[in-house]
Amino acid sequence: MARVFAIANQKGGVAKTTTTQTVGLALADLGERVLLVDLDPQACLTFALGLEPEQCSPTLHDVLLQRVKAADAIVDAGRLRLLPANIELAGSEVNLLTRTGREHALSRAIDSVRDEYDTVLIDCPPSLGVLTINGLTAAGEVIVPLQCETLGHRGVGQLLETIGDVRSFTNPDLAVRGLVATMFDSRTRHSREMLGDLEERYGVPVLGEPIPKSVRFAEAPGRGRSILTHAPRSAGAEAYRAIARILHQESR
Repeated sequence: MARVFAIANQKGGVAKTTTTQTVGLALADLGERVLLVDLDPQACLTFALGLEPEQCSPTLHDVLLQRVKAADAIVDAGRLRLLPANIELAGSEVNLLTRTGREHALSRAIDSVRDEYDTVLIDCPPSLGVLTINGLTAAGEVIVPLQCETLGHRGVGQLLETIGDVRSFTNPDLAVRGLVATMFDSRTRHSREMLGDLEERYGVPVLGEPIPKSVRFAEAPGRGRSILTHAPRSAGAEAYRAIARILHQESR
């Protein structure tokens, strides 16, 4: 049965989608069967994988509204599989608020296909709303991408409090696997100090090495590619491969 990770941080722009896509592809390169779930109405993950969100049908929105089964909405996305999203997913959030057991809608959907995969990665939206709560309830572990600067730390404490609430009410076994330090600039003292303070501040381990800041990450999505194929020998690509190897070894 698949190991399920929620990639979450309520702050936008901290590389949640890049982390989901790149770790997923790196795990696929290691021979794993990988499913990515785009839980963000902005559908950046769907777009980054080379798909046009508005042309995807059915999507996760239809799954959460129980119009179709998850298996009917999953699409091929190269070396892995994707449960896609588009802007309609914002309507799912409104609909879920009126439903009993709303926090478990995604969990039920993923449970129906978990036996077909080794790893499921959920790209959560930059908020702590009902969609993110669904992602945390469906996951066994959380990975928190975190930018190595002061503003990037804002809200992480609140996310950890929300994870505590999820443990209390919907998912008692939820664990925080680690932080991923993104957009790291080793040339600045500030970044180095922020990195050194992460584990002590949050009591959560840093997963792998920091992901260096690079324009290559910005270039890749517009070409429907990941950093692994756009700049395969870059330090960023190697750092994400190292994280994937850690997760892969743990699952064996």
